[in-house]
Amino acid sequence: MKNVKAILLTLVTAVLVSCGTTSTVPLTGRKQTLLVSDGEVLTLANQQYQEFMKSAKASTNATNTAMVKRVGQKLASAVTNYLNSNGLSAEVQNFSWEFNLVQDKQVNAWCMPGGKIVVYEGLLPVTQDEASLAIVLGHEIAHAVAKHSAEQLSTQMKQQYGVQIGSAVAGALGMGTNTQSIVQAVVAQGFNFKNLSYSRSHESEADHMGLIFAAMAGYDPQVAITFWQRMSASSSSQTAEFLSDHPSDATRIKQIQGWMSEALKYYKK
Repeated sequence: MKNVKAILLTLVTAVLVSCGTTSTVPLTGRKQTLLVSDGEVLTLANQQYQEFMKSAKASTNATNTAMVKRVGQKLASAVTNYLNSNGLSAEVQNFSWEFNLVQDKQVNAWCMPGGKIVVYEGLLPVTQDEASLAIVLGHEIAHAVAKHSAEQLSTQMKQQYGVQIGSAVAGALGMGTNTQSIVQAVVAQGFNFKNLSYSRSHESEADHMGLIFAAMAGYDPQVAITFWQRMSASSSSQTAEFLSDHPSDATRIKQIQGWMSEALKYYKK
C-alpha cells in the first residue's frame, strides 16, 4: 500500500510540476517551478499587508523612520537597476515599494511580495547603523525577488494534494484543478506571508542575494559579519522571528565570508 501511495504521490507531483512555470532566480541562477502566478501571490500579499497596517502603530521616532525609508529606497533603486540591466524589466512591475517602521519590541523585519517592507523598532538596537540595517533589508528583499513565498505556496499546494492523494490524482489526471481555489484553500489553512518560515536553503539564498543587494546600494557588505555576530549574541535571550528555520549562526557567518569577495565587486563607496 505504501508503494502505491508513493507512486501516486509522484504522479501527482509530476502533473503539478508540468502545469507550473519554470523561472530562474536572479544572481544565483537557481531554477524553480512555481504553481501560482505573480498576480495571485501579489493579490494575497497585498490583502495581508493591508490587514497588518490597519492594526500596526507607526513609529513616532522621525529620525529612525526617515532612516528606514532612506535605506529601503536605496535598496529598491539598486534592485530595480539590476533587474532592468539584466533583461528582467518585466519583474520590476511586480514591485510597488513601501517602507514602514512600526512600534514593536520584536527583533524583526519583513518584506512582502510586491515590496511592502516593515521594520520593527526592536531590530534597530541590534543593527545599530544604516549599513547593518541594509544587510537585514537586503535579505528580506531577496526573499521577494527570489519569489520564495510563491515557492512555499507551491509546496503547500503539492502537500495538499498528498493529503488527499486519491482525489488529487483523479483531479490532476482530469486536468480539472482550479489553481485559485487551491490557493484560497491553502491560505485558509493559515498561510501568512509576514510570518512565513522559509527553508534553510531559501534563507541561505536570501543571505547571498541580500549581501549583494546591500553592496549594490552603496553599503559595505563587510558589516554583515559583525551584525550577525551581534544577532547571535542577542538571540540567546530573544530569538528573532524572521530567523525561523535559519542556518546555524556559525554556518551563516561562514557562508557570508565565502560570498564576500563576490559582494565586494558590486560595492562602491
